Formats: sequence, C-alpha cells, structure tokens
Amino acid sequence: MTVVALLSVAPVTEGSMSGEVAKAVDALEAYDVAYETNPMGTVIEADEIGELFAAAQAAHEAVDGDRVSTVLKIDDKRTQETTASAKVEAVEDHLGRPATSHE
Repeated sequence: MTVVALLSVAPVTEGSMSGEVAKAVDALEAYDVAYETNPMGTVIEADEIGELFAAAQAAHEAVDGDRVSTVLKIDDKRTQETTASAKVEAVEDHLGRPATSHE
C-alpha cells in the first residue's frame, strides 16, 4: 500500500532557511520514495512505512543547526491503494474544478 506524508524540516534560525531545506530535500534521493516540494513542506509517497520513516529521518539529519524542527504527518490508508495525486483529484471532483485559485 502507498503511504502518503507531509514532511517539513527546517532549522530554527533567523533569515533564509532555503539552503538547509534543500539539504533535507536532497537527502530523499537516497530512498525509494516519490516526493514533491511545495512552499509549506514536501509531500512524500512510499510503498512501505519503514522506507518513509527512514527518508524522513535522513532529511531531518541532513539539516545543520543547533535546533531543527521536523513535522511529519502520515496518511497510511491500509485497506485501499491511493496516491497523493488521487487525493487531490478526489477533492477536485467535488469542486468541479482544479483545487487552485484562479489568479
């Protein structure tokens, strides 16, 4: 079954965190996960929960700093196969339009 998660890893610091966030995202490359980064975090998909946890740990450990904040939200739908894109499509079906603003 596919496990979908939202991961946010960042140093607790003043100023730009983008360089350290890039290190966290780059660490995901060593794992069998699909991911997409957005302004608020990175959505990760994995076939196995252990692989997802290992990838999240690697991302956390890749960030330098005296203090690192990591948030991991997991959707482990065990009785049905799903993907991150399928979850968005389901919302869009209800909306009857893309789930984005028209700006």
